[in-house]
Amino acid sequence: MATGQTAQAEPLFRLTVPPEKPRRRLPFSPWHLFLMPVAAVMLVPLLWMVIVSLETASQAQRFPPVLFPHSFHVQSYVDAWNAAPFAHYFLNSAIYSLSTVAGQLLFCSLAAYAFARIRFFGREVLFVVLLATLMVPFQVLLIPTFLIVKKLGMVDSVGGLIVPNLCSAFGIFLLRQFFRTLPIELEEAARIDGASRLAILFKIVLPLSLPALATLGIIQFLWSWNDFLWPLVIINTDTHAPIQLGLSTLQGGHFMEWNVLMAGTVMSQIPILLAFFFAQRWFIQSLAYTGIKQ
Repeated sequence: MATGQTAQAEPLFRLTVPPEKPRRRLPFSPWHLFLMPVAAVMLVPLLWMVIVSLETASQAQRFPPVLFPHSFHVQSYVDAWNAAPFAHYFLNSAIYSLSTVAGQLLFCSLAAYAFARIRFFGREVLFVVLLATLMVPFQVLLIPTFLIVKKLGMVDSVGGLIVPNLCSAFGIFLLRQFFRTLPIELEEAARIDGASRLAILFKIVLPLSLPALATLGIIQFLWSWNDFLWPLVIINTDTHAPIQLGLSTLQGGHFMEWNVLMAGTVMSQIPILLAFFFAQRWFIQSLAYTGIKQ
């Protein structure tokens, strides 16, 4: 024993407090300093389109252009609506876009589930061939597709717009990648209970795949609504013309009223913006999960 001093036992464990991380001086990520200017540059064409649509014909033709007009005029929207049967164009585009979206969700989900879960001979090779078609430009397929639609008697009809776009390789790839991220145990339990493949697809897989379905739906709706080349080839009359083909009627050969054309373009983009804002949450969620599991 030591005299005059008390022996103290050393602690077996020492509690160490981790150093505090330095707090950010900015209330947001530093990446936003790069992304915000890029987003502002991408918004310039949209803002310029809206500004020109609210100007008069003389202001829209002026050079240098008027960036901030003293007053805004909505007469351009009235003139654009009355210059062509826009209500009929909107109806044709709605039928065309919604029908292709429904066809893509149905047929692509069936094909994607087969590639994701059903084992059959040549599955991987067939899937690679399917992906290879994504590298073929649409202009190469334009004439063969037109000849097929002509044989079906669908030239100059809304059906001729819809049928070639009911299924796509991109939709199959997107849904197949998402289906592979879902736990297969749920499907195996349903198979033990006697559920068929279609019952598993429609009652288990598709309800869990709402983000991927929303992403495919919004992409296909955007593409169909803004499609111009295929309607230009297949449609001959204004009766079956969609909105983008109808906007070409506002362009003159020697003189163009830019304010009226921009007003019609703004009206044509309102459904696209509404559809994106409605499905934005599922769209971002799908981009985060699709393709994680190979």
